[in-house]
Order: sequence, then C-alpha cells, then structure tokens
Amino acid sequence: MRTILFSCQSYDRDSFLGVAADGTDLHFQPARLSLDTAALAAGCEVVCAFINDDLSAPVLERLATGGTRLIALRSAGYNHVDLAIAQRLGLAVVRVPAYSPHAVAEHAVALILALNRCLPRACNRTRDGNFALHGLTGFDLVGKTVGVVGTGQIGATFARIMHGFGCPLLAYDPYPNPALQALGARYVSLPQLLAESQIISLHCPLNEQSKHLINADSLAHMQSGAMLINTGRGALVDAAALIDALKSGQLGYLGLDVYEEEAQLFFEDRSDQPLQDDVLARLLSFPNVIVTAHQAFLTHEALAAIATTTLQNIDAWAAGTPQNLVSG
Repeated sequence: MRTILFSCQSYDRDSFLGVAADGTDLHFQPARLSLDTAALAAGCEVVCAFINDDLSAPVLERLATGGTRLIALRSAGYNHVDLAIAQRLGLAVVRVPAYSPHAVAEHAVALILALNRCLPRACNRTRDGNFALHGLTGFDLVGKTVGVVGTGQIGATFARIMHGFGCPLLAYDPYPNPALQALGARYVSLPQLLAESQIISLHCPLNEQSKHLINADSLAHMQSGAMLINTGRGALVDAAALIDALKSGQLGYLGLDVYEEEAQLFFEDRSDQPLQDDVLARLLSFPNVIVTAHQAFLTHEALAAIATTTLQNIDAWAAGTPQNLVSG
C-alpha cells in the first residue's frame, strides 16, 4: 500500500525503516502537508501526517480527489484534523494514542530543572570563562506544590516523577486518576490549582474548552513568581499574555516545548533568517524563559513506538479491522 509521510525528518525515516516489513511502500516527504503540497500525495492510498500538517477541509478534499483513503497520524493529538469533512469524504483517520509518556514527562521535568538552576545561563558563562555564581540561585524542589493540568498517561507519569522529588501534588482533570489519588494527589478546581501551585505543568488535550486555558486572567490568579511548563499543545496558552506576566514578575519562570504559531517555524533550521514572529522573539529575550522546538517526544523509544503503531494501524485498516480510529 503506497504511503507518503509528510513533514518527514531523518529520524522519522530511520525509525520507520527500522521497523517496516520488507516490501512496505513508504515515501518520505520533508515538506509540510498543505494545500500547495497535497498534490504530492496523488496515488497514495495512505497519508501519514504529523502535528503541524494542515488537514483542513480544502486539503482533505484534495487528498481524497488524489486517491487517499486513510489519514494515519503520527501523533496522539488530532485537533488539526477536520473530522467532519474527513467522515463526509470517506477518509478514515487513525492515530497513535500512546507512544512513550516517559519521553514527554521527562522533558517537562528537564525544563523545570533547567529553569530552576539557571542551566543555560550557567553553561554560557563557563564557556566564556566566567565562573561567577551571582544570578544562578535556584530553589529546592522538595516541598514545592506542583499543579498537574491533565492527568492522562503523560500527566500521570509526570506527577509520579515530581512525587519522587517530594512535591505535594494538585491535579485538575474531569476524570480523576485513582493511582494518583493513592499517591496523595488532590483533585481541585483549576482556579485553586493555579492559586496554590508553585509549579504548573500542562498535559491536557487541546479542544474548544482548553484553548488559551492560560491567559491574562488565569496568569493573574497564579502565585507571584510561579513556574509554568507547557509540553502539551501551543494553543493551551495565550503566548502574548505571557509577556506582560513575565515583565511584571507575576510569572517567574516559563518553559515551552510547544508554541501556538509553531507550524511555520519548528522542525526547520531558520538560523540564517530574521525571526518574523514578534511574540516568540520577545519571549526568547527573557533570561527566565526556555523554549525548545517541540522535541519532548524525541527519544529513540518514542520514535520506535510511533513508527510501530502507525504501521500497525495502516495494516489493520487494510485488513478491514481498523484500530485506533478517531471519530468526529
């Protein structure tokens, strides 16, 4: 079955070829899927898409016209897919519901540690021969209250790690996780979590209700100097509102692995071009901000799991026994 992978990087190619059966008809396309590039999928029954690919109605219509019958997502999230149009066009949509919750959870913890102990600044100083310690003072994690927004597999894994640091846990999720409650996590309202947590980490899906969950109003309800981590989806946060909160000191630390307008930026080397996104440029100017380019998923184990599940999804659909279907 002819399958094209859009937004395909070298690590995607390596991971898919590493688990694909002999004879699997895979075509690797580095271009992002859009209305302009959809024609590249002509004759491909399966389009394998990533998080920043455009799967809006016009693109889906063009894919269907070109013979595509299955959209195989290399991700758990599917907020970028117009599911109603896909259903109308007869396009099945499958996803990877879980790959390595440890990868994303551990990256969130890495952001916390790097921000707290000023590691980027410290590393840059020593490279320049500056071994002074002023401005590098952090805090003990033990005893700090951590708020976990979304306690699915990733959020729960993150919570368990932070429990290991000796952090009291607050959680917000419509569906409480008994395993976390057994650890001592308390499920509270979002306003209470924001008000009582020194560290807040976002692990919830993006939907109409959660878009800009963190905004000027919710930032104002946080403790002064709190740390915010987002390894979920960029649009969970109103990025422009972060700037005022950072300037005033209301937000003391910010770690982002995702950004609402990342589609035209991330996954490419743009170091020889002026950064056109003024909000992101301003965020990067703060010393208490770390932005990584959506790399939280990027471990050998996660890549292998994504490739394996995606190919299994394609095989199951071809056999008439689809799995991991996304419904509108």
